[in-house]
Amino acid sequence: MSVHRIQPQPFFADKNRAFWNLQSVGWAGAFLLRGSSTIANGQPLSSLIPVMISTVTGYSVTLLIAVIFRFLQRQRPIVTWGASIVTVVTAAGLVAFIDAWVFSTQNRGSDTAGLQLFLGAFYLSITLLGAWSALYYAINFYLTVEEQADQLLRLENQASSAQLAMLRYQLNPHFLFNTLNSISTLVLLKQTDRANAMLSRLSSFLRYTLINEPTAQVTIEQEVETLKLYLEIEKMRFEDRLRPVFNIDPAVAQSRLPSLLLQPLVENAIKYAVTPKEEGAEISITAQPAGENVRIVVSDTGPGLNEGFTRPNNPSSEGTGVGLANIRDRLIQAFGERQSFETRSTPGGFSVQIEMPLNLDEPSKVAA
Repeated sequence: MSVHRIQPQPFFADKNRAFWNLQSVGWAGAFLLRGSSTIANGQPLSSLIPVMISTVTGYSVTLLIAVIFRFLQRQRPIVTWGASIVTVVTAAGLVAFIDAWVFSTQNRGSDTAGLQLFLGAFYLSITLLGAWSALYYAINFYLTVEEQADQLLRLENQASSAQLAMLRYQLNPHFLFNTLNSISTLVLLKQTDRANAMLSRLSSFLRYTLINEPTAQVTIEQEVETLKLYLEIEKMRFEDRLRPVFNIDPAVAQSRLPSLLLQPLVENAIKYAVTPKEEGAEISITAQPAGENVRIVVSDTGPGLNEGFTRPNNPSSEGTGVGLANIRDRLIQAFGERQSFETRSTPGGFSVQIEMPLNLDEPSKVAA
């Protein structure tokens, strides 16, 4: 038998219900406070009648004030505040007049003058209605700020998702044109079996890139399977010149990263290491734990660059291809400052090292 946990709803999730709850509880509290004070001063129980009438009057008048305030909130500030003050003073006068009339009716033999009764009731009414109005505007200001903050957060998430999607779709598609050209050549040479195999693998790879959302995260294991599919396509072009090696530690196989993050690295390795060398090159992809992070290294045995150097977090230098800048931007979007990106070139090859949080949680479309 499954137990369904009831999630508490925010108090202001339903504004109308929250208003009526606060209205009822607030005036009930005012009645109890004034009633207990009256009884504590030795007044008879009959003296609670004016308190009750005053409370009901205040409750009803504030409902009218709420309607007026709701209209005034849409006006210019000077109109809002000026009209609100006039409304509160007028309402306090009305409540004070009713309170004074009720008291004088119940206590006909009292020596208290009518004006004195009115001024005393007005002081109490203006205090209560002023506090009610201040609380009303304070709550509405709070709700407005919360709504604007939620809207800003939604816009930031949408912008982040749009940027992630843009970066995903910015990946250099030249391999697609090369693959299509290779298929066309195979068809012209009537090597239909190889052409069909390449088309099938290309179809599977493209299906993966289109089905997965551009802002989704996948496990390293899934990313590696996609890389293998991509490399099978390229291997039909380069054959034994392309020698991929995978070394994935099982401890990090389920860690998550943005989908197709590593594909541009392998693509650059093919472009700058395998293509220019007659004997080709080896491309190594390793992933292993690094404390609370996961370290991924993509390296090749190509010619490297003209001079060996280390360029931490500067992947946009000349000669490295747009894919590296794309990856760095995606890492920043996904992990903020909790990532590092480092490239190194030596006469014996080129390598890229990425460190990111070891994330074994459920996938999220936009990481914080």
